[in-house]
Amino acid sequence: MTKKTDREYQETLTDTQYRVTRKAATEPPFTGKYWDHWDDGRYRCICCGTPLFQSSTKFDAGCGWPSYNAPDNANVITEVRDFTHGMVRTEVRCTNCDAHLGHVFDDGPQPTGLRYCINSASLQFEPSENAKLSNKE
Repeated sequence: MTKKTDREYQETLTDTQYRVTRKAATEPPFTGKYWDHWDDGRYRCICCGTPLFQSSTKFDAGCGWPSYNAPDNANVITEVRDFTHGMVRTEVRCTNCDAHLGHVFDDGPQPTGLRYCINSASLQFEPSENAKLSNKE
């Protein structure tokens, strides 16, 4: 597990990234840089760089946050019961650094039926090699 001090996170992240990933805040819907982003590649944890989601699993859920039907692999996501705001939800965190990413719901498309509703502020996009080549043409 990646270990950084709270001070190190504050120095390397923007205020929004810090509040979302380290304090479990939520960015407003339709405001994050990846909610309407459709390039080929993968999305990594903004705090530690762990690959979390592939663009091939991203879909438009209409909720205003990036949504994916599966993580890169089951080991990169930790699920935690969340009882805040008078609701019962399942929070998802980066297994490597414990960053708050968002929540997972059971109303996504097949084949998983899941919707990982993720804050853009918790992600860093890495274009695929094919995307890099096509952008140069």
